[in-house]
Amino acid sequence: MQSFAEMIENITPEIHQRLQLAVEIGKWPDGRKLTPEQKALSLQAMIVWELQNLPEDQRTGYMGTNECGSKTEAIPNLLFTTTESLH
Repeated sequence: MQSFAEMIENITPEIHQRLQLAVEIGKWPDGRKLTPEQKALSLQAMIVWELQNLPEDQRTGYMGTNECGSKTEAIPNLLFTTTESLH
């Protein structure tokens, strides 16, 4: 039996695409449904393979480098004008 690391080394781009499709639709190419364990292991294999073979922006779960807009934009004060005061 191969170790997980050995299996990852044997994944080709074509196998990666098949794993990705299987995880997305929940079925193997022959129509059999993935078990929860198969889905979890396939997703893990995809992620590890992508870390070793794809640039960051092409990997599963990539969200970009932009920060949340609320961190950079000032929130307008809609309750008080600048001349009003609470005191």
